[in-house]
Amino acid sequence: MKKGTLWGIVIAVILIGISVIAGQYNSLVKLEETVKAQRGQVESVYQRRADLIPNIVATVKGEAAFEQETLRQVVEARASATQMKIDANNAQDFVKFQAAQGELSQALGRLMMLTENYPSLKANQAFSDLRVQLEGSENRIAVERMNYNKVVGKYNIKLRSFPTNLIAKWLGFERANLFEATTGSEVAPVVAF
Repeated sequence: MKKGTLWGIVIAVILIGISVIAGQYNSLVKLEETVKAQRGQVESVYQRRADLIPNIVATVKGEAAFEQETLRQVVEARASATQMKIDANNAQDFVKFQAAQGELSQALGRLMMLTENYPSLKANQAFSDLRVQLEGSENRIAVERMNYNKVVGKYNIKLRSFPTNLIAKWLGFERANLFEATTGSEVAPVVAF
């Protein structure tokens, strides 16, 4: 084989290798950015829910001689959930974020169950509107978390597939964290009438 042909083959192999690496890298970047965008959507609907809470608490306080401990728990859970700054790629931060959001969901659930004991509150149109908005926010949260987990699943599969896994490890890409069910959510709350 001639020296020129050998160099041509070497250069072709190098160019193909660079093209494969560049393609895999670009694919990972696109998926990683999609994960970040979807995480932003989840955080946005969590914020929407958090923004409703002061109005709900004010309406409940105004209508009922309400259990102050429950209101305090809701306000504290909201403060904890909204003040948290997380690095979603840090598994411990992500678990803390999920726990704070779970505590807020549980506190709101207790508040909504207790409001059933106050007919004047149930008849209050402002409270009814806020309750509907809160239920809508909870539904949006569930949908956005599901969408986030789908995107993360695609990203993590790509990250673990050969030969992308070698390139990803070499370039420092890390697995994204999934949202998981809140501890205790598998058991339905007991509501006494």
